[in-house]
Amino acid sequence: MRRSSENVARVLARVRATPEGFVRTYGDVSPGAPRFAGTVLAGTDADVPWHRIVRADGSLAMGARQRALLEAEGVPFRGERVDMRIARLLD
Repeated sequence: MRRSSENVARVLARVRATPEGFVRTYGDVSPGAPRFAGTVLAGTDADVPWHRIVRADGSLAMGARQRALLEAEGVPFRGERVDMRIARLLD
């Protein structure tokens, strides 16, 4: 269980380190296990900026609610997807 809690903490730290106006992908915050990042975020509380984590193609897992939060931060979109060329934070 310790290994799992370390992985959870690592994912949450990466999510929290994503600045306003930028996004990361699930794979960025959990390399090699993007679905794990989704599971972690599904169980988080309000102090985690979950809305800054998007799919690799820029599509949104949480739809209109997520889009509204991202637009309020100035994240650019191309149609229905985040413009990853501009908004993706690369480490």
